[in-house]
Amino acid sequence: MYPHQTDRLTAALAQTGAVALVAVAPENVAYVTGFRRAAAMRSRRLPACAVFAPAGTALVVPAADAAAAVVDAAVEVNHLAPYGRVPVDLARASAEARRRLAPLVERASPSVVAALAQALATLGLRRGRLALDDDALSARDAEALRACLADFTVMPATPALETARSVKGPWEIECVGRALSAAEESLDAVLALLGPGVTEREAAVAFEHEARRRGATTSWAIVAFGDDGAVPAPWPGERALRVGDLVRLDVGCHVHGYHGRVARMAAMGPPDRRRQAMVDAVHAALEAAIDAVAPGGPAAAAHHASVTAAREAGLAGFDPDHVGHGVGLAPAEPPYLDAGAAVLEPAMVLCIQGRYYAPGDAGIELAETVLVAQGGARSLNRSHRALVLLD
Repeated sequence: MYPHQTDRLTAALAQTGAVALVAVAPENVAYVTGFRRAAAMRSRRLPACAVFAPAGTALVVPAADAAAAVVDAAVEVNHLAPYGRVPVDLARASAEARRRLAPLVERASPSVVAALAQALATLGLRRGRLALDDDALSARDAEALRACLADFTVMPATPALETARSVKGPWEIECVGRALSAAEESLDAVLALLGPGVTEREAAVAFEHEARRRGATTSWAIVAFGDDGAVPAPWPGERALRVGDLVRLDVGCHVHGYHGRVARMAAMGPPDRRRQAMVDAVHAALEAAIDAVAPGGPAAAAHHASVTAAREAGLAGFDPDHVGHGVGLAPAEPPYLDAGAAVLEPAMVLCIQGRYYAPGDAGIELAETVLVAQGGARSLNRSHRALVLLD
């Protein structure tokens, strides 16, 4: 764990007045311990938990994941508490495999609740205020966990953990930047591929291939042609690109668990005046939101500036619930650039968006990632934000 994260988590402990933070949401577990699970974080039925306390850190994982936690250099914890069964036949395993796995099997607790109780006791925690992030648990596990923690006064940990993660350290900013670079470079390759007859699905598959070549993992790939782009979250389909289509591209990657996202617009041939005006209005909304970002300033200023700019440019129906959010271990995380009371801080990383959907006509979306710096918003993107005209 980097000193920045230790400092942020220590501040979160002070904020809650708790003796420990217990994280369950996958992104919070990764923040506390560096542990990330494969297969889309696996099932809620077999959760991982992380404990941060003055006496140290602990990681509670299914026994099947414990070996991965041991060999992963990114995982740094003082105590590992496995639970459940390891579905392997140690009798037929090699001597080396038995040496490494047998202790995990022997130490495994019967359940996540028992393993967490063991981890807390190991850290010398048996009573007091405990901040628990149990939003990601099944109802059954949450109930059992709270029963196990009867000697503690349990309080929510999610707000404090989200606050801790909202301000990024240098390594986190670097990871977001690497993910963003992979997304932009892969998107450039897709733009070079696009032409009449190419389908949305083919373009999305090409993006995934290009991202893998650059050492990133795809988070999503929205490629929508024509009026398909007016659906806020469409699946790439078999529609082929036609002359006159607007092309909506919204793609994301992650590197070491940190996400990067970019959204751009293209056109297969010059768009008509009406659609060009729509793109220009959303572009103006995006620029206004970026210009309104300032450390110590309200997130609501970006929302107000964006809405005002879009409506002044002719989009009277422009009314988004937010115009961006934080980005990091989750593709969307606080703070949200809405009409709320959030205040921006230096070293927050924001994905700022301009979105407008006219069903049956066209959808426009632009997204830029910025770092909140002393002078305002510093873009982490390298691609330009203007409409791309395809040959």
